Amino acid sequence: MERVVGTVVRGLRGPIINQGDNIEEIVVDSVLQASKQEGFSIQDQDIVALTESIVARAQGNYATIDHIAQDVGLKFGDDTIGVIFPILSRNRFSNCLRGIAKGAKKIVLMLSYPSDEVGNHLVSIDMLDEKGVNPWADVLTENQFRDYFGYLKHTFTGVDYIEYYKSLIEEYGIECEVIFSNNAKTILDYTKSVLTCDIHTRFRTKKILNENGGEKVYSLDDILATSIDGSGYNEEYGLLGSNKSTEEKVKLFPRNCQPIVDNIQTILKEKTGKNVEVMVYGDGAFKDPIGKIWELADPVVSPAYTAGLDGRPNEVKLKYLADNNFADLKGEELQNAISEYIKNKEVDLVGAMEAQGTTPRKLTDLIGSLADLTSGSGDKGTPFVFIQGYFDNYTK
Repeated sequence: MERVVGTVVRGLRGPIINQGDNIEEIVVDSVLQASKQEGFSIQDQDIVALTESIVARAQGNYATIDHIAQDVGLKFGDDTIGVIFPILSRNRFSNCLRGIAKGAKKIVLMLSYPSDEVGNHLVSIDMLDEKGVNPWADVLTENQFRDYFGYLKHTFTGVDYIEYYKSLIEEYGIECEVIFSNNAKTILDYTKSVLTCDIHTRFRTKKILNENGGEKVYSLDDILATSIDGSGYNEEYGLLGSNKSTEEKVKLFPRNCQPIVDNIQTILKEKTGKNVEVMVYGDGAFKDPIGKIWELADPVVSPAYTAGLDGRPNEVKLKYLADNNFADLKGEELQNAISEYIKNKEVDLVGAMEAQGTTPRKLTDLIGSLADLTSGSGDKGTPFVFIQGYFDNYTK
């Protein structure tokens, strides 16, 4: 009988993970138990995805506000610190900012506008147009921003992030000046000591600052890149990818994930005889059409994955073939022609008209987005995602 189902995605429930748990055994046991209970068989090229959060929890990769403050103090001393381009997020940045403030003497907080780099808006573009403000040229003080736009709250969270971030800094008795600019060089008029908090543009920002007179220039991946008094750390990403854990702690992005995914793959091979691909995923890389938020607040979608997930899809567009190459065919004859075309397609379809409209993004970005949407960010309790048939095509 001809198959009528392609890709199947299952969110798998697992136990609450605590520090010291053997995450590899837990993942394998969860997959095997789900296979038995749900009656599906494990096949070659199936995919197991596990969220970065549970890996970091098992590693105990946590740090406190005091650890952040100590590292900031070591790097900046008594200098006025320019804290620039943070994302607007209670979960992602509030505890980071509290730690930065606790380690500082004075802060100049420079916010990008109308939105942060992942799409959280301080003000709408329409309001900029109404007021004749050019965000690429105009530098605004806090008073000027308020005079133009008033007190605005975030669409989803109901938070006035200007007021909120300023209050977090002043909570420690630290003087805080807020300005608004999209030009990194603006901060150098206030201080030469800068902590740039952007994620995906951080290398460019640091380069601009260093080339234009910055003296102490760091980014969030430089903070807690090594352990501070026994704290967690991430040698590659530092504070990037961290989340609020408690009012005094952050959970850092997991470190050294490659041995974990490789070992899970090896164990599953031993137990099932099948070569299953494995990846750790964080935020999916997609954009919300209403809030305009680009979801990727982690530094990467996947910090580690097995070799079979490297690369990009190499697919043709079925409707293009049906409307163009085989427009004169119908029914079984059309099916056979398209199947034969797929079987004999080029190894690299970049630039081919038959591939237009497909999605040549990294496999791990696509699969990570699928996994993130499946597991969600709330109380589903499915930190593992099992994907079958992802690499199938019309001929299978």
